[in-house]
Amino acid sequence: MKTLHDLLLLGDPRLYETCEPVLKTEQHLVEGWVDDLDNVMNEIRAKYNFGRAIAAPQLGIMKRLVYMNIDKPVVFINPELTDLSNEMFELWDDCMSFPNLLVKVKRHRSLTIKYLDENWEPQVWKMEDALSELLQHEFDHLNGVLCTMRAVDAKAFKWRG
Repeated sequence: MKTLHDLLLLGDPRLYETCEPVLKTEQHLVEGWVDDLDNVMNEIRAKYNFGRAIAAPQLGIMKRLVYMNIDKPVVFINPELTDLSNEMFELWDDCMSFPNLLVKVKRHRSLTIKYLDENWEPQVWKMEDALSELLQHEFDHLNGVLCTMRAVDAKAFKWRG
């Protein structure tokens, strides 16, 4: 079982790599990966009091997999973002890989996410506002992009207070 000590931190070169799709032949591995993601997210919540979702590469699992648990657990396998709104909004973003740093970024107000669930069934979900920005953040992880790279300007950083 992976723990908080396995979480990749800002500067780890693996955080900047593009992840590979989860293959159908790897479906049997997804449950174990999700257990690890859930465990680390719960440890982050206990220690830092935040955490709604986590991407597999944050634990060195270089696969296109995102786990979210707000009201209930949701597994996003090989997600694709479409219908990104032209309307943007700014927010202070946080990340488990640098838990004490906030970064001001711009995100799309709404989007559609297409993905496979843990049963390998195709799903489509239209998201807005908080969910939209959250999935953009996690999707970026799958492409080796951190919110530090999306900062609105050079002064868009602050310590969590």
